Amino acid sequence: MIACSEPNGAPGAAGTSRRSRPAAPAAAAARATRSGDLYTFETVIERLEEAGATLLCLPKSGMPGDLRTSRWPVIHAAIDAYGWSGARLRPAIPAAAAITRMDEALGWIGLIPHENYVLRRIVGARALVSPLTGRHLFAWRRLGSLLGADARAIKRWHAKGIAAILDRLNDSAGC
Repeated sequence: MIACSEPNGAPGAAGTSRRSRPAAPAAAAARATRSGDLYTFETVIERLEEAGATLLCLPKSGMPGDLRTSRWPVIHAAIDAYGWSGARLRPAIPAAAAITRMDEALGWIGLIPHENYVLRRIVGARALVSPLTGRHLFAWRRLGSLLGADARAIKRWHAKGIAAILDRLNDSAGC
């Protein structure tokens, strides 16, 4: 489970292991082992997943639901008398540092070239991780069915999108 209010913001600090990740392409893995590179394939994925979990931790904006609906006092008194509670489990509101890291990491998706908009969509969708369960909102098969492709192709395209982000991050960090 990814806790939204962890002080260090490290995803998976509660001791959970991540499920299958796409293997880094050989070229990206070779570039990630260069000395002086600040980011690796795994760090980019972890930061994007932390950003997705933080995004899902943020409170929804707008008018609360109880102000939009009319309340019949008799019905709600009877519901309350039987102990019914409509409360939903919500993750903790993230710390300011986590929101800053989220803004930075989600900005990395813009480093993928505009002509590869499908890669952007895949990387963005796979970044969304439930803060309560630690599971991806979009599984590989679900993304494959949404985009009309095989799940293995989606994994390759995701790795290609992460490699594009990694190249741009490490090139700009080396300057």
